[in-house]
This record gives sequence, structure tokens and C-alpha cells, in this order.
Amino acid sequence: MSGIASKLQHNRERSHGIGSNSHAVKYLNQDYESLRRSCLEGGRLFEDDCFEALPSSLGYNELGPNSYKIRGITWKRPTELCSNPKFIVENATRTDICQGALGDCWLLAAIASLTLNKQVLSRVVPHDQSFEENYAGIFHFEFWQFGEWVDVVVDDRLPTRDGKLLFVHSAEGSEFWSALLEKAYAKLNGCYEALSGGSTTEGFEDFTGGIAERHDLSRADPHLFKIIKKALDRGSLLGCSIDITSAADSEAVTYRKLVKGHAYSVTGAEQVEYRGDTVQLIRIRNPWGQVEWNGAWSDTSSEWRYVSDDDRRRLTNRAEDGEFWMSFSDFLRQYSRLEICNLTPDALTGDEYKKWAESEFEDTWRKGVSAGGCRNYPNSFWMNPQFVIKLDEVDDDPDDGEEGCTFIVGLMQKNKRRMRKKGEDMETIGFAIYEYSGKRQVHLKKNFFLYNCSAARSETFINLREVCNRFCLPPGEYLIIPSTFEPNKNGDFYMRVFSEKQADFQEIDDPVDCHVEEVDIDEDDICDRFKRLFEKLAGHDVEISAFELQRILNRVLVKRDDIKTTGFSLSTCHNMVNLLDKDGSGKLGLVEFKILWAKIEKFLDLYKERDTDQSGCMNSSEMRMAVEAAGFSLNNPLHQIIVARYSEPCLTIDFDNFVCCLIRLGMLFKTFKTMDKDGSGVIELGFMEWLDLAMV
Repeated sequence: MSGIASKLQHNRERSHGIGSNSHAVKYLNQDYESLRRSCLEGGRLFEDDCFEALPSSLGYNELGPNSYKIRGITWKRPTELCSNPKFIVENATRTDICQGALGDCWLLAAIASLTLNKQVLSRVVPHDQSFEENYAGIFHFEFWQFGEWVDVVVDDRLPTRDGKLLFVHSAEGSEFWSALLEKAYAKLNGCYEALSGGSTTEGFEDFTGGIAERHDLSRADPHLFKIIKKALDRGSLLGCSIDITSAADSEAVTYRKLVKGHAYSVTGAEQVEYRGDTVQLIRIRNPWGQVEWNGAWSDTSSEWRYVSDDDRRRLTNRAEDGEFWMSFSDFLRQYSRLEICNLTPDALTGDEYKKWAESEFEDTWRKGVSAGGCRNYPNSFWMNPQFVIKLDEVDDDPDDGEEGCTFIVGLMQKNKRRMRKKGEDMETIGFAIYEYSGKRQVHLKKNFFLYNCSAARSETFINLREVCNRFCLPPGEYLIIPSTFEPNKNGDFYMRVFSEKQADFQEIDDPVDCHVEEVDIDEDDICDRFKRLFEKLAGHDVEISAFELQRILNRVLVKRDDIKTTGFSLSTCHNMVNLLDKDGSGKLGLVEFKILWAKIEKFLDLYKERDTDQSGCMNSSEMRMAVEAAGFSLNNPLHQIIVARYSEPCLTIDFDNFVCCLIRLGMLFKTFKTMDKDGSGVIELGFMEWLDLAMV
């Protein structure tokens, strides 16, 4: 119950703007301003007890407490490392980011691209911080995490060896914003080692709130150079890398001075006139700050002699700074993949930018309820969450004159990197898209997917944090189904759609309602045989208590071998009595007992009918359809609660739990309807009234 309350509170906070960049969530409830003020007033430097200067903050395996790799590491403040430390010297630039002993080049490439957009950078790295004015050994940074901005506080104790920073550092050694940013990101993800290995898109998104797409350069989109130029003009962040074929290839340098398995930033795209032809050029940066491409269009290559003086002055830089040009054709041959992070509308100001329209949703896959697996599992695929997007307007500048609606779908699994310490890893995820027309508020069932092919799908199911693909489809309505590859994999996910034009995007689910037909029985309708049976069962008070009801029902059930049951619990019997007890006696009279008996007979027929494999019990999919057949229309979250409360560990529901569920549902709907006098769908309860109802 407390978990549900926490989720409701979270949703309320989101609706009030908490989690936006202007009102970031305070990570671990640490408030930067109040902590700094307390340190200044006390004349002390901040020491973060939520991310201490201990081996556990470094890692859990290769950088774990017992690893030889952490020998000789000491934590020092910048004031102990140089005489005049600076947070940022003038402006943050790409040369401020040099890789250290951690395999997080993916993150550093993202940081390097971040410096190209000062507006985006200032959101992540608040600039009103320094080692001079009001210095208290505390700094803070803001990161985007699954739909909300989070403010992360750190102290400035950094891991060093032999007096030098162990991880990311600036080229001249006296600038510390990038090292402190890396520490804050490590804290957010549990430790430094959790940052080892990843995709540049992950860093892109967590620094911008944007949506990142990946392009396989071996089969590049024919319009990719145009896509790159448009992305750079929109302030997007871009990264590229060369795939490795073996562990020995990792960070191996080719004869052309390109590094395999290493994340680079794409920082420019230009066209120049060269010997009478137009050549497309790409500018790339190595986050090491050195080791540059030595082929055509490199810093000292002869090609630059044959371009105009203006282009040469504008584009060339002969310093060994890790940044270089190469032709677009060489880029496609040499590199394996390109990653583009498209920024959210609120990340861009000014009319010079074209902005995407954005829609977003959070949801869950839960075993037995909404974790249906991919289309290979038709019996459960339909149980996955379902979303509809309505595309009305076509793009302004269609490629090759083909009209269509361009949109990007990003499906992201939440919180997996920080769970590495506990041995958890990424699930394999993807999505399918179907043409759709019909009622918005109806969760489509199995038959729809058996008889309809998908119109599009994610390029692959993959165990990355996010699967993201760009599509261009004719105007219309489309159903998007996100899923894990295999069914019954628990996980939380966050899904977004960026569209070139405004699009209507919403989750579809069954409305919550009750259509149960009331059993209307009068005493005159009851046969004499049943009356005699009741008098025999009820005893001298001519009423049946919950204890007597339990004994009666279990005596009947034990004689049946076509259903599995552990017997009715006393709690279930109390619920049955509460549902039908009209005079508040806590017992059932003749008519009330007859109505209950009719309900149980109906439930038994329903149970046997929906037990399609005749196992004697229901699986969660059968249960969902049986609840609907009983007259209850419920949404995914309610089905999730039902499975959590009434199923066995193997996700089966026996007969007594099935009856208990339906009885309780009936009681809840009936209670609310009784109190909702004006039919508004809203009731008011005082604290004691709420307790009275909750205790029933």
C-alpha cells in the first residue's frame, strides 16, 4: 500500500512541475543551498555522507574494495592539488575533458559535445560556483533522469594517485568542472565503476533530456548528411565510434590514427568546393585531446591547398587538439555508427531553431500482468502496455518528394545502471507499431495481433538502456507496443515520441467500470428444499456467520477434483458477508445466503469456462479475461494489483482467490457508488470514515 501511495505522490509532484529543469528534484533530499550555507556558517568544508571518500564509491568489481587497481588511491580536494584551482576558466570547452583510468569515453564524448551548446551546458553545470567566492567544498550539477531533472550534490574530494586525478581531468590540470561533473554522475549511478562501458547516447540524454538515435554507417540512410546538418543546426549532440571485433581491438589505434571501440564527438558538417567538385566534410573530436586522423582532409593534408582561402581559414586548425576533418565518404567507411541526440523543445530558445514536438509516458512491465514479451508470444503479447499516436500533418521538407510524417520513438528502461552493484543487467527491449483505428479507451486483445501485421518496428530487440528509431509513415493513427523480448520480465520504462509536427499521443487502456448484474431474489423465490438446507446449516440463530460460511464452502469444495483450491480463508468469507450483509449484523440471513450461493455458482461456471487449459487453476492471462467476463472493466494498474495480491508465486490463481477477488471488487464498486450521491465520480471522506472503510 505504501508503494502505491508513493507512486500517487510522485505523479502529483510531476503534475505540479517538480522535476522540470526550473524545479529539479533534490537527489537523496540533499539541498545544495542549505548545505553550503550550513558549512559556511560553521567554517567547515562539506563532506558528503551519501557518497563518501571510500572504496565503495569507486566500484564493486574491478574497482572494488579488494581490487589491486585501487591501491595507492587517495581522495584530495582541488585546493590540495594546485595552488589556484578554477571551476571553469572563461568558458567550458572541449579541451577541458581528457580521459583518465576509467572506461567512460562514451560519457566524455557526450560532455565534449555538451560544451558546444552553452545554453544546454548551463543547465547541467550551474556556473555560479567557484573555489573563491563562498567556497565550502560543495558543488552541484543537474541531470535528466527518465523524464525529470535531478539536482545532485557532491563534495570536491576527488580520487587521485601520485598527486594526479585518477579519472577525467582538464588539459592544463587546474580546471575541475569536468572532474566534479563526472563524480556527480558516478554518485547518481552508484559508483565510478558503474560508468564503465556505455553508449554516448546515454550521456547525451542525461545531459539534455533529449532523445537519441543510432545510425549504422554500414547501411547509412541515403539522406544522412542532411540529417547531420539539420541536427547540428538544431543544437543536437552527435557522437560516433568504430566497432571492435575482439577484446584486443579495444582502443587499438589504426594506421590512420583512429581509435577502435572509442567514443568520438561530431562537431561540424560543411561542404567545400574542391577541384571543381563539392565535397562533404565532417569534423570529429577525440576526447583524449590528441591522436588524430591522418588521412585526407586531416590538419596537414594537401587537400586544403585546393579550397578557397576563406574556407581554409574558417575550417582548419593545425593544433594537435584531438579535432580533425575528414570527408563524409571516408567517415562512412571508417566509422561504424553515429549517435544523434535531438533536443527537447524547452532546451532551445530563439526562433532560429526548428523544434520537435514531444510526448512522453512512464509505465511498467510486470510479471503476469503487463510483461507480455514480443510478438513471438501471441498468448501474452497483447498484455503489454499500449499507446496510440495520431499523425495528421506531413513534413515540410520531405525527402525525395515522398510525403509522410517523420517521428522518433525512444523506449528506455529505467535505473538499470545503478543496479549493476546488485548483479542486475539490462533487459532486451524493443517495440512494434501497428496501423490502428477504433475506440481510444479499449486495450486491444489477442485476436487483433493474430490477424494484423505490424506497420513498423524497432530495428532490433537489444539489451541497451534505450531502443530508438526514426520512422516516416503516412498520416493516420498507429498503435505502439513496447515490450521485453521474453515475457514475464519485470521492469520500469519511459517512452517518448518526437515528431516533426504536433501529434496526439496517449496510452490506451480499458476504462474502470463495473457492469455486474445484481442478483435480485425475494424470499418467495426460494424453494422449500433450500430453506430447509439453510435452517440446518444456520443453527439456532437462523443466520450464517463468516466462520460457518467457511466451514460450509470448504466442505463442498473438498468433494471437487476439477478445480484447485487451498480452501476459502476466513478473510474471504468475511468479505462475502460484508458484501451482502444489509442489516450490519455481520451474518447472512436466508435471502442474503441465497444471493451469495447464486454468485458462487456463477463464479464456478466462469472459472471452469476460462480455465482454457483445464489445469484446475487460472494463469494471470486467463484471470484477466475472467474478471472482464464477470462484468468488471479494469485498467493495467488494477490488474497488476490483482496479480500481486491473489496469485501464487508461479502466477496461478486458485478458485478461492478468484472468488475473493471478485467479491472484493464488487464490494469496492458498491461502496463507492453508495457514497457517490451525485454521480460525480468523486467522494469526500474524513480520516475516521476512510479508516472505517479500509478496515472492512
